[in-house]
Amino acid sequence: MTEAVELAARATILGIGGAAAMDLWGLVARRAFGIQGLDYALLGRWIGHCARGRFAHARIAAAAPVRGERPLGWAAHYAIGVTFAFVLLAIWGPGWARSPTIGPPIVVGIGTIVAPWFVMQPAMGAGLAGSRTPDPRATRLRNLATHTAYALGLYASAVALAAVWR
Repeated sequence: MTEAVELAARATILGIGGAAAMDLWGLVARRAFGIQGLDYALLGRWIGHCARGRFAHARIAAAAPVRGERPLGWAAHYAIGVTFAFVLLAIWGPGWARSPTIGPPIVVGIGTIVAPWFVMQPAMGAGLAGSRTPDPRATRLRNLATHTAYALGLYASAVALAAVWR
């Protein structure tokens, strides 16, 4: 197997694991604490409008729905998770994935907070780092918890994968 194929396979598995950990955390947060996370249909709506040339909204929930927005949003969520896993492996290499340590996925996982705070939330009408939400501090803490779950999912996936694939 070439290094490029190995990198792609590992990044895909790690990214799916990280995104799934985010989803699991979202389920726990909703059921145990009543915390509502991002509705991925709104992510799909935003992407659908971007494809039509509209990149910013006063409030994405008030924007016209886009056909297939929910599956588009879920697919994007997992594609983004895989993309950031590629970043992790591009920086630390597939050797890290064969013998994973916690630091790199924490750095990358927490670093992914840049995308929602400085791109998606402002474009969806929530302001920089959720500054236009009803409780910006709570929004930021939820975002950090969610992206920490992604980081831990990357790590757990890497540990599990390393146990079966060196």
